[in-house]
Amino acid sequence: MAETRQTFSTEIDATPEECFAAIVDFAAYPDWSSAISACNVREYDENGRARVVEFELDMRIKMIRYVLAYRAEPPHKLEWSLVEGDLAGVEGSYHFEASGPRTNAICSQAVDLGFWIPGPIRRVFEQKALQDSVLEFKVEVERRSRG
Repeated sequence: MAETRQTFSTEIDATPEECFAAIVDFAAYPDWSSAISACNVREYDENGRARVVEFELDMRIKMIRYVLAYRAEPPHKLEWSLVEGDLAGVEGSYHFEASGPRTNAICSQAVDLGFWIPGPIRRVFEQKALQDSVLEFKVEVERRSRG
């Protein structure tokens, strides 16, 4: 697994339930996530929630495909880990904590690209990618919340 776990959090003007509903709406990811070009649910759990999801990311220099397995504890936690794909390892989570009328969304992720990139460059890239994805998620949840 990756040497460094990156974490980024932000306050979202929505409830934990609204945040959770948006994060498990995998079909909508290509509409709001600039990196995700395709998303396909492969398996559902006994509650009808996505359990195994395939993604295709446009990393500008290369298309990357990977499959993640999800474990959900609605509406406060979603965890994932790599099943297969072009990356050597992925694991992460979202935690949604109520903070008055807002929600503190905390995303933590470790990614092993499977090829060497100098440490300082890799850390900056990973943190920027994580931050961008969380901020895009925030915009989507707040758009949905406003109706």
